[in-house]
Amino acid sequence: MKAINPANGKLIKNYDEHTDEDVANILDDMHAAWQTWRDTSFAERSTLMHKAADVLRQHKERYAQLMTDEMGKPITQSRAEIEKCAWVCDFYADEAESMLVDEPAESDGKDAFVRFQPLGIVLAVMPWNYPHWQVWRFAAPALMAGNVGALKHASNVPGSALAIEEVFTLAGFPKDVFRTLLIGSKQVEKVIRNDKVRAVTLTGSEQAGSLVAAQAGSEIKRTVLELGGSDPFIVLDDVDVDQCALQAVKGRMINTGQSCIAAKRFIVLKDIAKEFQKRYVTFMEAQKLGDPRDPQTQVGPLAKEQFVNDIDALVQDAVKKGAKLVTGGKRAMRDGYYYEPTLLTDVTPDMKIYHEEAFGPVAVLYRAKDEDEAIRIANATRFGLGASIWSKDVKRALKVADRIEAGAVFVNGIVKSDPRLPFGGIKKSGYGRELSHYGIKEFCNIKTYWVGEGK
Repeated sequence: MKAINPANGKLIKNYDEHTDEDVANILDDMHAAWQTWRDTSFAERSTLMHKAADVLRQHKERYAQLMTDEMGKPITQSRAEIEKCAWVCDFYADEAESMLVDEPAESDGKDAFVRFQPLGIVLAVMPWNYPHWQVWRFAAPALMAGNVGALKHASNVPGSALAIEEVFTLAGFPKDVFRTLLIGSKQVEKVIRNDKVRAVTLTGSEQAGSLVAAQAGSEIKRTVLELGGSDPFIVLDDVDVDQCALQAVKGRMINTGQSCIAAKRFIVLKDIAKEFQKRYVTFMEAQKLGDPRDPQTQVGPLAKEQFVNDIDALVQDAVKKGAKLVTGGKRAMRDGYYYEPTLLTDVTPDMKIYHEEAFGPVAVLYRAKDEDEAIRIANATRFGLGASIWSKDVKRALKVADRIEAGAVFVNGIVKSDPRLPFGGIKKSGYGRELSHYGIKEFCNIKTYWVGEGK
């Protein structure tokens, strides 16, 4: 397993993969650890999870630098990601017990209530684009609920995967409550089919999610899927165009555009579309592309060279079929896996980018004659993860939001994940929810207790 620096294409380090025997032994050890961990008190779990937050903050610079080296995230964003992971640890350390308190229920018995109990080993198949955050937003609630976590991380971020396991060790968690499996995608099915694994959560591509869901489904195991997105950014005609265009660029370019909830399709009412496009291009072309270790850098490399080829293929297909290339549109002339910030207009349904998720610094702008057409364009996708709507009239924006097919709609704000809010999508963007009280209950046995009169 090789970690390659996408900023220069050079090898960082080789990692030995776990064999099938190694994985089976690890899962045996984890199942044994769960027998004890599930009976610990919330107070014990909370103390350890707060310590995990402390460890993340204490080692923030080291973890952030490793993340930047492995997948190219600009360093300021890597540091912010580690801070956010510490936040989710503290949040669930403080809130898990109240979220999982027994719920009284009406029945024909003397008493009835619902209790939330852990399932066991939860396998997390995680992506490279947020190497820490994607994992911690699963791990913090799952472990606070009394589960244990097995991580199969993306093959290009093995150092970050082991760093996450290190956090649990340094924080004092019992051995084998959280383990990293250094395995390739071909070994995942065996892990899913292991009797000791009780559930699976995956963040990744539509194809990977479909495959994992089918394998887990054949074993009657619970899954949560957070897959791709092609989020619409709908601009109504009463906005401050300058400020809205600035936020649009920020929403598109976070993590160099490699985010499932990044704004990807900009749908602007026609009366302000020309001015919006002008301001958007100005702000986009001002983005500083460069070394991700430089705190001034806003646009880093894509995580793999293949991703440069993939995003360029979408752009060239669109241009060949009549789309207008407003800015960018080619690989940046420098070492590493860089692509120029790009804007396309006049995109039509016969172009691949109309239907596919553009995972990189490429945006598409559509002009809509009215709100109805804006909504039609927004929903004309198989994805349904997030969306944002921009208007000075909040009531107007909320009426539009009601008609948008997505798991989350943000009004006058960039779509983001927040420990306090449920996160997930509909349609081909997946099912189930992460975060908030909904997320922690996904991997619980929601168990009914009915009590009659004593004999």
